[in-house]
Amino acid sequence: DKKNITQLSVDLTEISVKARNKKIGIEDMQGGTFTISNLGGIGGTYFTPIVNAPEVAILGVSRSSWEPVYKDGAFEPRFIMPLSLSYDHRIIDGADAIRFLRYVVESLENPFLMSL
Repeated sequence: DKKNITQLSVDLTEISVKARNKKIGIEDMQGGTFTISNLGGIGGTYFTPIVNAPEVAILGVSRSSWEPVYKDGAFEPRFIMPLSLSYDHRIIDGADAIRFLRYVVESLENPFLMSL
């Protein structure tokens, strides 16, 4: 199955509405290969997500905040959102996982790239 970003957005909206209305069924949560877990909304700053078998990986999203970052000889405020990627090494290579994480970071830093 391959979906573009628009299809994923529609699916995510539908499943989010079901979850918020407490109407999500077990069939809505089965058959995935990847999970995104967001603890930032409840105050989570850093955590190590555990892969849900038989899935391949899980991306943990923590609370974002403004932090001072040293760049070019001076501190400047930067909006930081910690991400934690856990993955099954039996299925994917660590280098591929890091390339994926770099793509996620670059897409968050430059959202227009996601439409390309």
